[in-house]
Amino acid sequence: MLRELFFRLLPWALLIFLGCVWGLTFSLARLSVDAGGKPLGMTFWQCLIGSILLLIFSLIRKRPPSFSIANIKVYITVALLGASIPTSILYFAAKHVQAGILSITVALIPMITYSFAAFLRTESFSATRIFGVLLGCVSVGLLVLPDSSLPEAKAAPWILLACLSAVCWAMENIYLSKFALTKMGPLRIAVGMNFFAAIITFPIAIYFDQMFFLSFPFGVLEWTILLLSIIGALAYTLFIKVINLAGPVFASQTGYLVTIGGVIWGILLFNEVHSGWVWASFITILIALFFVSPQKDNKKNYEIGG
Repeated sequence: MLRELFFRLLPWALLIFLGCVWGLTFSLARLSVDAGGKPLGMTFWQCLIGSILLLIFSLIRKRPPSFSIANIKVYITVALLGASIPTSILYFAAKHVQAGILSITVALIPMITYSFAAFLRTESFSATRIFGVLLGCVSVGLLVLPDSSLPEAKAAPWILLACLSAVCWAMENIYLSKFALTKMGPLRIAVGMNFFAAIITFPIAIYFDQMFFLSFPFGVLEWTILLLSIIGALAYTLFIKVINLAGPVFASQTGYLVTIGGVIWGILLFNEVHSGWVWASFITILIALFFVSPQKDNKKNYEIGG
């Protein structure tokens, strides 16, 4: 009886945990930037540490990544679309945009993913889901168009820049669903993605004078980067676990909780105060997520981006 109850509640417990820890990453990003972290350097360290953690986990499970030529092409593609570009963009925006608002922009991923899939005809047309996509556009408009929406009007371009992260992650989702996921497995892809993202980001960070080195004893910058790396590796693995336990439709509800968690952490850690426009955007994006969520379980088609 207790065993059955445990396994029934486990997916819900993991879902709530994912919402809390993934939602925390937006505030951690802001803490890192405020502590002197440079976006490209932060991306490098997060990807490097994350790849090491995931590699250890894959070796424990006896599922090490394969570095064939074909697989390396996949790793490089997802490294660009799923880590190097969107993570760096998010960190550049973190200095100018409140953590809670950043979490709202990332909630656009499923809407943009569906738009790409419908355009490529890998998903059937759905008036309900199109309505959800339009609501997502309205949500962004509520953030950037009203003069009184944001604490500082100059943050509006940075919000639009942050939306490019969602575009990258959506492109990654489409790419993986078409070419890679069913052949390689999500854990192996995560290891390769983070490893090659670190390799790609390192010389760019050096060139633009964005590289820095972690110092001991750890300060705020080092601890936040370490936490970002651990959360990225742990949350990704648990997300796949939730899919295995309860299916991708159930797991897709993570998007709601990450957005909610991001707003709550911003309030708790930074005393963020949002205007009525931001709260309207927040509610609108949650409604949009409801309409865009897939209606049928298909374990081959789920998001692993972000």
